[in-house]
Amino acid sequence: MAKLVSTLFISADGVAEIDPDWHFPYFDDHMGRAVSEDYDSADVLLIGRETYDSFAGAWPQREAAGEQDAPFAKQLGDMRKVVVSRRPAQFSWRNSELLAGDLVAGVTALKADPAIKGLLIPGSISVVQQLLAAGLVDELRLLVHPVAARKGRRLFDDGDSPYHLTVVTAEVFPTGVIRVIYAPAEAPGKVGYDEVKGQVPTGS
Repeated sequence: MAKLVSTLFISADGVAEIDPDWHFPYFDDHMGRAVSEDYDSADVLLIGRETYDSFAGAWPQREAAGEQDAPFAKQLGDMRKVVVSRRPAQFSWRNSELLAGDLVAGVTALKADPAIKGLLIPGSISVVQQLLAAGLVDELRLLVHPVAARKGRRLFDDGDSPYHLTVVTAEVFPTGVIRVIYAPAEAPGKVGYDEVKGQVPTGS
């Protein structure tokens, strides 16, 4: 079963719709390493239409330009890209295809494909939200910026029950960015104040 990983740049107040003004000042070689590790873990990109259009509008030209980011641009171009869209699409970026049919059923089939070692969702907030609700996301890899964005789309939408998570690993970069990798977890047992009052500070 292929692992499905979501990778997101996110603010301290949960905004995952990045603004270059608060994102790029914190991008350094540590973040670059983290991004490389995320992309190296997968051979298929699962990507929402808006994110795809943004990527396809930039990375092919960066690959052609042959500058410092060209190797990463080539890596993106060479990867299989499965695009989630309700609209018909014709793709000019190589190795791109439309996810046919229902999202949950399609992703379930991709995860079960023995030819796929890993699926990575870059950005694509609405896709991540739907797959979290369906229980199909194996890891959330968040690069939490030390800024409260105060506006923009948040990763976690309103719902009837919380998502319980366990920390797989966490790392603090010199910029103050925290890289945290979460995996889904079972809900803890029900605990009330009577069970924790022994831990309350007693004062001096």
